[in-house]
Amino acid sequence: MRYSRNSKPYRDLATWLKSRRIDQGMTIRDLAERLEVHHSIVGKIETGARKLDALELVEYCFALNENPEDAVAIIVKSIDWLQN
Repeated sequence: MRYSRNSKPYRDLATWLKSRRIDQGMTIRDLAERLEVHHSIVGKIETGARKLDALELVEYCFALNENPEDAVAIIVKSIDWLQN
């Protein structure tokens, strides 16, 4: 049940998070400042080089002014076996 950083759910989540940031006109550095992390962490999350745990995902969504439930919906939609 482990998913690699390159799995479809992680790719879809990273794409969604990046699009939310861009749609709000935020740079990677802007978001990193809100999260109080180095900008390279945001970049790695968006490229799939780093995973987010559940608590980090919630914090990330709040920094983007997004509902974490929307992020979870992206993940659920991407997991094929849940659809059967």
